[in-house]
Amino acid sequence: MSGGPVVGLHVNDMKSSGEDLQTAIVPLLKLLSLTVIGLLLANPKLQLIPRATFKLLSKLVFALFLPCLIFTELGESITLKNFLDWWFIPVNVLVSTALGCILGFLVVVICRPPPRFNRFTIIMTGFGNTGNLPLAVLGSVCHTSNNPFGSNCHSRSVAYVSLFSQWVAVILVYTLVYHMMEPPMEYYELVDEGAEIEEVRPLNDISRPLLVEAEWPGIEDKETEHSKTPFIARIFKSISGVSAATIPDLEITPESSGNSPRSIRCLAEPRVVRRIRVVAEQTPIQHILQPPTIASLLAIIIGSVPQLKAFVFDNDAPLSFFKDSLEILGGAMVPSVMLILGGMLAEGPNESTLGLRTTIGIIVARLLVLPIMGIGIVALSDQLNFLVANDAMFRFVLLLQYTTPSAILLGAIASLRGYAVSEASAILFWQHVFALFSLSLYIIVYFRILPFI
Repeated sequence: MSGGPVVGLHVNDMKSSGEDLQTAIVPLLKLLSLTVIGLLLANPKLQLIPRATFKLLSKLVFALFLPCLIFTELGESITLKNFLDWWFIPVNVLVSTALGCILGFLVVVICRPPPRFNRFTIIMTGFGNTGNLPLAVLGSVCHTSNNPFGSNCHSRSVAYVSLFSQWVAVILVYTLVYHMMEPPMEYYELVDEGAEIEEVRPLNDISRPLLVEAEWPGIEDKETEHSKTPFIARIFKSISGVSAATIPDLEITPESSGNSPRSIRCLAEPRVVRRIRVVAEQTPIQHILQPPTIASLLAIIIGSVPQLKAFVFDNDAPLSFFKDSLEILGGAMVPSVMLILGGMLAEGPNESTLGLRTTIGIIVARLLVLPIMGIGIVALSDQLNFLVANDAMFRFVLLLQYTTPSAILLGAIASLRGYAVSEASAILFWQHVFALFSLSLYIIVYFRILPFI
């Protein structure tokens, strides 16, 4: 891996356990200070800054600050060799998600939430924040001259987080999570049999919880005809004899009609295949290409071609002024994200019918148990030579993927699907409150064990 001898710097360069503790705690204190400032600014009693301002700030992070940060840091760090060397990062995202979902299933078995929240419990335990929060933590860790990861700390941390892990997480959210979060069929039918009342929402609804748009601004424009219905359940239950009135219209289009449309379609495409195709068409995979992922794709293309990279990222490059401008904008990402988090916490938790036992179970599984499993996975992977040799930052990023609370984007998906919206708000609130302590604990642990991994 390119980057010179800096990559080989290890955490054991720290001189004492006191410095070890300080290096772990100080970055989190910085983030906590930013979060408290956001909480005070958004406090409804003080009303220093209106909520609409935080919504605008979240849109700036999503569409400008984060893409600028990803493009400048990833484009400068990426090479074809690195692209191949870092293959374990997306694999680790898949492993951490799978382990989290297994823990979520155990929470369902042990804590017995209301049956309609079984899938919700698994999703909220399994899918962590692999984007904004890790970037904020790593940015704070690197924001000191004596950080344990060397002078290229910031560039490499952004590259590790944004190159593969963000892509894998986004693909999972807009495919698996999107369909797992659809309203349960048996509970939806109770209100679906009668006349369905469509809620009329104003175009600029500033009363919408901040967490809904914190990582997906403009979500209200993404709703489709089936986004708030148990679409998959109705499609596949039709195989078992559910009446045609309860399933979406799956008739073929006029273009494919012939002398006998139904018989031709039956011969050309089996019923199960047809239903899979319809579900695939309703999967919002097009939302993957959003500003942050587009920025990472451009960075990969430009950074992997030496001629293009020299034209943009070299110190004397013709477009160096443009790159410097993007760096200035990217520098606003970390403080903005933490201010938004403070604004989200200022709103407080919504009422939840999930139950205290299940809420505690999700928090314990996600924030305390999963990181322990992550230590074992990363240590085993190192023994199998899956990791970049002598790169403490690489291992720290892998460990951090097991340590973050649930992705705030899950709140947006819950709102889009109309499923467990209040419960998602409550879980995200309490997880982020307790994550302030669990992150502090595990970052200290990680800094102590990194020399031995």
